[in-house]
Amino acid sequence: MRKSAFYIFLISIFIFSACAKKQTVRPEGPYNAEASFAKANALFENKDYDKAQKLFERIKAKDTTGLVAPLAELRIADTYQKKDEPDSAIDEYRKFLQVYPDHKFASYAQYQIAVIYFSQIEGYDRGFGAAKKALQEFETLRDLYPRNPYKDSVSMHISRCRYIMASYEFMVGDFYYKKKAYRGALGRFEGILANYPDFRRTAEVLYLAANSAKALGYKDKAGLYLDQLQRQYPESLFAARARKELAKR
Repeated sequence: MRKSAFYIFLISIFIFSACAKKQTVRPEGPYNAEASFAKANALFENKDYDKAQKLFERIKAKDTTGLVAPLAELRIADTYQKKDEPDSAIDEYRKFLQVYPDHKFASYAQYQIAVIYFSQIEGYDRGFGAAKKALQEFETLRDLYPRNPYKDSVSMHISRCRYIMASYEFMVGDFYYKKKAYRGALGRFEGILANYPDFRRTAEVLYLAANSAKALGYKDKAGLYLDQLQRQYPESLFAARARKELAKR
């Protein structure tokens, strides 16, 4: 009987303790997305990108207001960019633009995509592909978001991309020209004249295009390029050479 009473006593203590624990567990209150975002953003500013990213992911999943989730999405993209993971960053910025195309920070996401591609330009000889992608993204920003706050920067980057692309085409054309592969050279030079009329080396392009055309037996075309050179760039060194060519005709 004494043992039975002791066991009953132990069981009573166990049940009481369990009930006490249950009573101390408080139900979780409503999720505070703004407070979580502030915490995650502080981690981001302190360059603790991995922890910040995890918290931004949680905010995106749990925010029921729909107000903080878009900002968390942007910050996720920003963390990838800071961690030097450009492809993942671009993917996240594009996700943001797909879901929130009219958001006030949509132009920011589009700008970041363009800047990432621009940062991948390695020079005139290997930068054509990245410059082409960057140009497309900057032009998209300009066309879709005309009131974007990056207008001066966008104009500068567009001009730079176009110059890099034209310089690459000129480099290839000049290579063909020096190898006396005049058909390939003329194709590149004519492409520059058609697509990059603002290229700062247009006078030289006209002169080399004329010489390439002449070498291929296209005398009329060569004359047209020399005439254009003389009219548009009368003070250039190549115009002086053109005058000599015209005098021989």
